Amino acid sequence: MEFHFQKEYLDLVLVPFGLIIMFGYHLFLLHRYLHRPKTTSLGFENQNRKNWVHKIKQMQNKSVTDLENELSVITANITSATFLATVSLTICSLIGTWIAKSKYNVFLSELIYGDTRTITMTIKYICLQTSFLLAFACFVQSTRHFVHASYLICTPDLDLPIPVESVEKAVLRGTEFWVLGLRSVYFAVNFLLWFFGPIPMFVSSILLVLILHWLDYYTKPLHLNNDQGLGNQKPRGQIQKGKSSMV
Repeated sequence: MEFHFQKEYLDLVLVPFGLIIMFGYHLFLLHRYLHRPKTTSLGFENQNRKNWVHKIKQMQNKSVTDLENELSVITANITSATFLATVSLTICSLIGTWIAKSKYNVFLSELIYGDTRTITMTIKYICLQTSFLLAFACFVQSTRHFVHASYLICTPDLDLPIPVESVEKAVLRGTEFWVLGLRSVYFAVNFLLWFFGPIPMFVSSILLVLILHWLDYYTKPLHLNNDQGLGNQKPRGQIQKGKSSMV
C-alpha cells in the first residue's frame, strides 16, 4: 500500500508541535518565576515595584504634587491596560463581523499550503477569538487591580494605616494580569499566522520563544538596591542596564 503525502498532514504535525513549544516555554517560565523569581525579568522588576511602594508609604504628610506624581505611574498603567483591552475586544468584533459577512474566504484558496477544510477553518477562528477574549479579560483585571492600588495609595494614613502588603499585592496583581494579557496576544499572533498555513505558524512559534527567552530572563539588574528598598543605592554611574519584562 503506497503512502501519499497530503498537505493537510502538515497541520496535524506542525501546529501541535508549535503549541507545545509555546506552552512548554511558558510553563517553564512560570516554574522559574514561582521558585526563582529573581532570575526572571518580571520577578526582578516586581522587586523594584515593591521598593517603589515602600518609598511611597514612608512619605509622611504628602503634598498635592507628591500625590500627583504617585498616581501618574498608576494612571499610565491603567490607560495602557484599558487601551489594549479595547483593542482586543474590537479585533474580536471585527473578526466576527468579517466571518459573518464574507462571501469569499481567501484562506480557503489553493494559495494556502495546508488544511483548508471548513472544520479546520472553524478551529482556527475559535482559537483566534479565544486568545483575544482571554487578552481582553486579563487587561480588564489588570485595570481593576491598578484602580484598587490607586485608592489604597490615596487613602490617608490616620487611625488605621493601610498595610504596605495590600498596596504591593494590588500593584503586582495588576502587573501579572498585564503580562498574561500580552502573552495571550502573542498566542493570537500565532493563530493568525496559522491562517496562512502551518509552516508560518510553526516558524513564528520558534521565533517568539527565542525572542521571549531573551527578554524574560534576568541577567543584569536594572537598579542595584536591596530586597526591602530601604538601603543605600549604588551611584548612578554603577547602575547597569537590564531588560524589561512588560512584554
